[in-house]
Amino acid sequence: MEVYTVTVATGTSEYSGTNNYIYLTLVGENGESERTQLDNPGLDFCRGAVDQYKVTSPSPLGSVLLVRLEKQRYWVEDNWFCQYVTVEPPDGGKVLTFPCYRWFVGDVKMEIREGTAKTLTGDSALQLLEHRRTELQERQKTYRWVTWAPGIPRCVDAETEADLPQDVVHTHSMIQHICNKFDFKTTNKLTIWFGKSWDDLEDFKRIFWKLKSPIAEYCMKHWKEDWFFGYQCLNGSNPRMIQRCKKLPENLPVTADMVQRSMAGRTNLNKELKAGNIYLLDYAIMDGIPSNTIKGHPQYIAAPICLLYQHPDEGLIPIAIQLEQTPGRDTPIFLPSDPPLAWLLAKMWVRHSEFQVFQILSHLLRTHLVVEVFCVATLRQLPAVHPIYKLLAPHLRYTLEINCRGRTQLISANGIFKRVVSTGGDGLLILAQREYKVLTYRSIQPLYDFCDRGVSQLPNYFYKDHSLMLWEAIHSFVSSMVNLYYQSDHDVQEDLELQAWIRDITEEGFTELPNFGLPSKLSSREELCTLLAVAIFTSTAQHAATNNGQFDWCAWVPNTPCTMRQPPPTDKDAVTMDMIMATLPDVSQSCVQMAITWHLGRAQPDAIPLGRYTEDHFTEAKALEVIDRFRMELKEIEKHILTENEGLELQYLFLLPSRIENSITI
Repeated sequence: MEVYTVTVATGTSEYSGTNNYIYLTLVGENGESERTQLDNPGLDFCRGAVDQYKVTSPSPLGSVLLVRLEKQRYWVEDNWFCQYVTVEPPDGGKVLTFPCYRWFVGDVKMEIREGTAKTLTGDSALQLLEHRRTELQERQKTYRWVTWAPGIPRCVDAETEADLPQDVVHTHSMIQHICNKFDFKTTNKLTIWFGKSWDDLEDFKRIFWKLKSPIAEYCMKHWKEDWFFGYQCLNGSNPRMIQRCKKLPENLPVTADMVQRSMAGRTNLNKELKAGNIYLLDYAIMDGIPSNTIKGHPQYIAAPICLLYQHPDEGLIPIAIQLEQTPGRDTPIFLPSDPPLAWLLAKMWVRHSEFQVFQILSHLLRTHLVVEVFCVATLRQLPAVHPIYKLLAPHLRYTLEINCRGRTQLISANGIFKRVVSTGGDGLLILAQREYKVLTYRSIQPLYDFCDRGVSQLPNYFYKDHSLMLWEAIHSFVSSMVNLYYQSDHDVQEDLELQAWIRDITEEGFTELPNFGLPSKLSSREELCTLLAVAIFTSTAQHAATNNGQFDWCAWVPNTPCTMRQPPPTDKDAVTMDMIMATLPDVSQSCVQMAITWHLGRAQPDAIPLGRYTEDHFTEAKALEVIDRFRMELKEIEKHILTENEGLELQYLFLLPSRIENSITI
């Protein structure tokens, strides 16, 4: 008899253990071992346990190709999460690791492969080729494409998170906790304050006594200042909106005389345009978006154009604001020289548009929904042994669940956005559809994005600087990993699974996008590396840049209001404090805005930071060396950012690698 030593590791999260029967069979190139019930004295398969067993075979198995695990019910159904299995052959040779990282739900049988990453051409054994084919067939039945709404990326076919397999669901979902709290606390306790305006701006401090952050408090003190408005255009929650203005838009009739008082000495608007110091925020995408009606009360939307100037002494400052796209008598151009309340209200309207754009477009569409396309295609087209699956899996963790919950509980017809946000309801979908029509593959690559917007020379653009450092680190990481498994461009072209993956992305995920710019075939290692870098950068750094600071910038409600209850002003001289208070979110809406941005933007208690891999999908030494180099590079970036921020009163730390999650989980 041949005796193999087998080690089985149970997951460490809650509910990972089981008291059900577990059976194991080793499948080798020369036959199978005995089907063995894994049962030691005492309790087996407890949470975090690493249990060892002996498995016998009547004859040598040769190379062990697969481990077959079976779970059978004992008294009550009890799911089990298996991390990995190791197998030591009878001759004491090399111990083989079989990564699993799967849930066993019900009476189920599962076969897992040894951990060496292999493309389709790297497998020759018919049994392993059949295993790849069967795995993908099962996955394609489980993970199906569906159109949740026309005109946006397609997503996984699951009406709610309950329809998802346990493998992609977190045992404790933060967003469920949020929505449960809102169902009771917000609905029941805040309804009495609906429609009740605050008395004055200082009154907003009444909800600012417990939930705080250093930036939120700084914001409360400086939000009226023009330089701070400009700073947020660079380093706030929507730092990819600003663009260089080479020529004034035809629908913004600003003259040099209008803004001369904002210029530095011995210069004027025309000179600064030529010098590249004039920038633009244009919210044309908001024009004509239907606004929400909350409890019978209409909310209001504007489509501002804001002109900014990179002042040599004051930094980036706004110098002119028009609140609608069509100029006219009722669409004045607001200036810093106008009555202070009029200028303040104009900036509030820009920041209100900023809330809509960053939440729905920069955050939801350009990170969550874009990454979901990669999630579904990866699960459908790449088996677990494929190196690209192993590379992407940690960066796609739990994204399907959070997106399902978002669709059902945040942006649905009766979700939180419908209750408090001015674009809630039909507006947010129309807004997303408009952005999706113009979405390009080029625009989600940071090098091109900064270049195309003409912002490469802007000083104190920390988001840009840190993004580029992270992009280079991620691109270098994926390039090293790709080069381990693809020796040439021909290898990429001949990988049928990889080519099916890119077709799923372009033809099933990003549908109705003829100008997206991503081909349906991968022709080179360089193309593959760029695409993988885009997927990982978007699911980590880009998501962190838009998500993690939302409480900091939105907690002080007047700085970034979620809705406006009165239409934009048409007369500068008619703006009063009463008008401002009647326009800003009411007490109820303010409380919800503060609470939801705190819950969604705060550091999650079980967050896994960028570069930390809690599941060891790769087992080869060379691949592990690549991961170690990536971690070291991230540590150097961390040191650089911390050093750069030393002594700064207003620090930009959202892209610290230690504060970036490894995947989109919230």
